[in-house]
This record gives sequence, C-alpha cells and structure tokens, in this order.
Amino acid sequence: MRHGKKFNHLGRTAHRRAMLANMAISLIMHKRITTTLAKAKALKKYVEPLITRSKDDSTNSRRVVFSYLQNKEALKELFGAVAQKVGDRPGGYTRIIKLGSRQGDAADIAFIELVDFDENMLKTAKAEKKTRRSRKAAPKAEAAEAAPAVEEAPKAEEAPAAEEAKAE
Repeated sequence: MRHGKKFNHLGRTAHRRAMLANMAISLIMHKRITTTLAKAKALKKYVEPLITRSKDDSTNSRRVVFSYLQNKEALKELFGAVAQKVGDRPGGYTRIIKLGSRQGDAADIAFIELVDFDENMLKTAKAEKKTRRSRKAAPKAEAAEAAPAVEEAPKAEEAPAAEEAKAE
C-alpha cells in the first residue's frame, strides 16, 4: 500500500534518484529537454531547490548541489550562467509545456525548460509589452520620417515655378 508516500515513483524501485539527477544535468546543460509529463513534474520538484541553492555561491551550497548532481560541468553551468540569469527571480525557474501524446504507448509528452533561457518567449514578451502610449508614439515617429519627404516636395514645385518666372 502507498500510505503516506507523496511523490511519484515513476515505475522505478532503486534508480529514481539517479534518473532525476541525470535529467537535471541534461536540463541544466541543454536548457530544455523533452520527456513524459510525469517525469517533467518530478524533475521540477527535484531541480528547483537546486537552482535556488545556486543563487548563494558558497562552498557549502556547491557541495550540497554536487551531492545531488555528481557532475562538475553541470555544477559550473548552474552556478555560473544559470544563477546569474535567475538571480532576481523569486522562484518558478522551470516551465512545463505539454506536447501531446506519444505514438507508441500514448504517454503524455512535455518539454521542461529553464524560463529565462527561452529566446523565443523573451522576444514575444518584449513585443507584447507595448502600451497604448507607445503605440501612439509610433505614428509620431513615422510622421517625423515622412516630414522630410513633404519638405522635399515643395522644393520640387519651386523649381517649375522658378522656370515659369524666368519664362515670363
């Protein structure tokens, strides 16, 4: 019976922690991985405390995180680039996006990614941050660009007028 067992065992008996550690290393190194939805949810609970721990770059926190990951390159990446990007974020370092179901066994597939490293989402977020004022300011900028074209037009009209004045 499962009384009091709160986490998903993921169909594993002995190597659940090893699998989560390997997935956490892959997530830190590649910034996005594709897996089943259940594994992604379990990985989120596993890796977010490690990212929170990486914000404080001390010997003790490095040792604690290394005891979970057992990979020096992932540790360097986590305490370097990842900790620098998430330094001001209070939590929620990962995002799970559902992709559908797998063809063979109909398992729900999702990808899990580090939030601050998705360039496409960052570009769309910056594009959507336009306010009404910025939209109103854009036509003024366009009008300022169109103004020199308008100024050039009278000069072109002055030339035929000058020729007419000479003809008279």
